[in-house]
Amino acid sequence: MGKKGKKEKKGRGAEKTAAKMEKKVSKRSRKEEEDLEALIAHFQTLDAKKTQIVETPCSPPSPRLNASLSAHPEKDELILFGGEYFNGQKTFLYNELYTYNIRKDAWAKVEIPNPPPRRCAHQAVVVPQCGGQLWIFGGEFASPNGEQFYHYKDLWVLHLATKTWEQVRSPGGPSGRSGHRMVAWKRQLILFGGFHESTRDYIYYNDVYAFNLDTFTWSKLSPSGTGPTPRSGCQMSVTPQGGIVIYGGYSKQRVKKDVDKGTQHADMFLLKFEEGREGKWVWTRINPSGAKPTPRSGFSVAMAPNHQTLLFGGVCDEEEEESLEGDFLNDLHFYDSAKNRWFAGQLKGPKSEKRKRRRGMKVEPEGANKPESEGVSAQAPLEVVREVVAEDGTVVTIKQLLTAPGPAGQPQSDEDDSPEEAGGTVVEPCPRSNAMLAVKHGRLYLYGGMFEAGDRQVTLSDLYCLDLHKMEEWTALVEADPEAQEWLEESDSEASSAGEGAEGGEEDEDDEEDEEDGEPPHPLVMPGEQFADYLPRTEQHWVRLAQEGAGPDAKEKKVLKVAQAMAKAFFEDSA
Repeated sequence: MGKKGKKEKKGRGAEKTAAKMEKKVSKRSRKEEEDLEALIAHFQTLDAKKTQIVETPCSPPSPRLNASLSAHPEKDELILFGGEYFNGQKTFLYNELYTYNIRKDAWAKVEIPNPPPRRCAHQAVVVPQCGGQLWIFGGEFASPNGEQFYHYKDLWVLHLATKTWEQVRSPGGPSGRSGHRMVAWKRQLILFGGFHESTRDYIYYNDVYAFNLDTFTWSKLSPSGTGPTPRSGCQMSVTPQGGIVIYGGYSKQRVKKDVDKGTQHADMFLLKFEEGREGKWVWTRINPSGAKPTPRSGFSVAMAPNHQTLLFGGVCDEEEEESLEGDFLNDLHFYDSAKNRWFAGQLKGPKSEKRKRRRGMKVEPEGANKPESEGVSAQAPLEVVREVVAEDGTVVTIKQLLTAPGPAGQPQSDEDDSPEEAGGTVVEPCPRSNAMLAVKHGRLYLYGGMFEAGDRQVTLSDLYCLDLHKMEEWTALVEADPEAQEWLEESDSEASSAGEGAEGGEEDEDDEEDEEDGEPPHPLVMPGEQFADYLPRTEQHWVRLAQEGAGPDAKEKKVLKVAQAMAKAFFEDSA
């Protein structure tokens, strides 16, 4: 009895602490939100001038992340709404609505009167009723400098048949938040988690709400059992058995003044409606088997055929007190709730007569006059030994294995079924986080997202498709245009006036010399093939190699200098 009483008191204490923190955050953020409300009202005034529905064919949408991409329930169409874009100096928020006609491979911008205010990190759910409805809850608006945030708690529905927006006002709903997750369950919308952030404080949620699509009313659920800790950006999906699965997510907590520690969750829970007990839900922790995804945040989720949940990409952060580095991912994972098992998504590569002929040609002996090394170079990795001299005079010998390029400049694979052996390049989305996914007719569509190249954030506007039944290869419907990337820094204007290179910074003189010597351009303005070739050699790659060469006891400053020298030497050699 005593132990049980202590647990109950501890639980109530945690609830009180959370309530106090939410009140504290709410009080401090109120002034910020009042400032932003004026800006939001200004944009809404501009939107109010649109009184007619206008649908205009257009080029693909501009780069963005944290938007929503949904499949139309009745048409061969995808619906893109909202999102954000950061160019290094300014944050842009959108409330644009785009449609993508799958059969015609064509985009259209749809302007509808009285849309929701601009936002990102919201949730969108499609239900088939009345010709299709797109329900949107929450999300955030940011000031242009990205330092102040307004978190929405509004609920909107887009009637797809009539192309009309409607704001549904119902009391008792969730507080303002972003990064939450929402799914359609029977005739309800079930919402979980998210976070609210102000300049100085933040709070993460693990509450659960239900919105009844028949009565248009909110209710807060109080499931029994031990559920997930507060988090945002998790996986939330409905199982064929009628349960709701929560996996992963991200949260952070303050460890000391001005220092936060993030947690990439990798646990999984099942939220299930208890039969025979009306209105009662229960949490259960589950431990799936199989090839589980590595811990990550910013991954994207969609429902695959056979009621499997699909997870793509994300970023694995390596946090220290004053730095944050991330490895961006582009892998696929499937969760089968019936088997409670994870599967890695492996692509087979295209099957063609061309490859069969090439495999047959491989068996034939090489010509007598053909150098032996030429045949080996197409398969065997090359060992490159390079001595790098850092600024302090340290000489580091680096041994690096490089895969020899194939006919199209891509590495060859040892597998017979690899697409490279057909003489083509591997087409796949580059590693990224916060991309948008949707599934229609068994095909996965992936749009946009972001990754980091050094100190720069690269926001994408590409569109890829993958047949989930065949699982052969990605198809690029809209390719990324690196030359269209805009990145502004405080030193940009100064650099332009002084005739400096694109990057500026502490090594301006070296940059000018490198430019004269023909150093390749910055990755963001490289041609497409060169840009793709650069991706594996990002800043972290050079730091790892420098660490191996300098030894485990080397100081961080020395390692960084060696890494910079290595990267510089590599690009000079490549010029």
